[in-house]
Amino acid sequence: MRFLYSLAWRLALPLVLARLWWRGRQEPGYRQFWNERLGIYGRRAANDEPLTIWVHAVSVGETRAAEPLVEALLKRHPRGRIVLTHMTPTGRATGKSLFGKHGARVVQSYLPYDLPALVQRFIAHFEPRVCILMETEVWPNLIHGCNRRDVPVVLANARLSERSLRKARKLGRLMADAARGISLVAAQTKDDAERVRALGVANVAVTGSIKFDVVVPPAALATGAQLKHRFDAARPVLLCASTREGEEEAILDAFKAAALPQGTLLLLVPRHPQRFDAVEAMARERSLAVQRRSALAEPGARVDASTRVVLGDSMGEMFAYYATCDVAFIGGSLAPLGGQNLIEAAALAKPVLIGQHTFNFAQVTDDAVAAGGALRIADAADLMAQAARLLSDDSARAAMGQAGLAFANQHRGATARTLDLLPPLDQ
Repeated sequence: MRFLYSLAWRLALPLVLARLWWRGRQEPGYRQFWNERLGIYGRRAANDEPLTIWVHAVSVGETRAAEPLVEALLKRHPRGRIVLTHMTPTGRATGKSLFGKHGARVVQSYLPYDLPALVQRFIAHFEPRVCILMETEVWPNLIHGCNRRDVPVVLANARLSERSLRKARKLGRLMADAARGISLVAAQTKDDAERVRALGVANVAVTGSIKFDVVVPPAALATGAQLKHRFDAARPVLLCASTREGEEEAILDAFKAAALPQGTLLLLVPRHPQRFDAVEAMARERSLAVQRRSALAEPGARVDASTRVVLGDSMGEMFAYYATCDVAFIGGSLAPLGGQNLIEAAALAKPVLIGQHTFNFAQVTDDAVAAGGALRIADAADLMAQAARLLSDDSARAAMGQAGLAFANQHRGATARTLDLLPPLDQ
């Protein structure tokens, strides 16, 4: 099966590279460092660190989730380095913003495509002592290559929905062999652990979500306070974070029709940067005055009194956006897309609204709702109705925010539990 899988990759590679170049029209980052995706690195740089730890975080969400683990690994292994791999330019940019302060101790690269020769070149070049895959990344040839070189493979902060389990089972022996090659899975929840075991992984532990251990950067709080001032501190702010295609139209229509408190500002942050222009056009088509967050970077810039929508067109500022808002809606949940992580909003004591489609974060969402820190909404109209209620009731809003904060604090500690399970690395 792995032979057929590799053959399919070989046949598809020209199309994959063409698509990469095509995507680079809108996101130039896809046209950079293409050699890394082919396992081409040139002369190997001198490595003064005796220990290399490989952490793979596919995109923005996984990279931000990896922050507590990366920081803890650097602290535990003061003479080690992290090789941090990604699949997307936005993930790489997020990694640079989070870990650039560590200099050469965090080396970034794109993950090579999952062909045996490419994976082997990567392993030979960086010589990792362990491979840590964040959340749901399972690559058969990568795992096989690590097994051949006696590099333990760890799936950290692992989550696996019923839908993903069904897809994995359709791959039969290919996925079963890959699962058996994983040395350890640190799962977010008991249900995730049971589904991972069903794939054939032998060593599975429940550690909780590492995302609860993310520390709010003081700089993000300062940026949030500055943005709030530029918005006009008296204006209520409804944040719609990480929205996806098919959601913004409904949100904008419902916002335009809603009876929200006077001056309410919609802070709309699409998940994918290539859609910024399209979302701005949607607002203008509905005669909603819109300004971009990027325009507010100019000294003295402020949101006009007539502006009703601010487009969050920046990367790496989600904490600042949460700090700015009064109520937060988590996108990807109005449409059947699985939802996004609500932990960051809860950690900042913000009342959270979230849709019905949260299968990617089912347990954490259900727990937050049960704790009183989050509320499910039926559709965009219900989103605006609940936002109007909370924005008009300071005590209800504060109580819900505090419940979310207590929920977030209660679930800390997954990073330490994961570290304790890792194989010895200093031997």
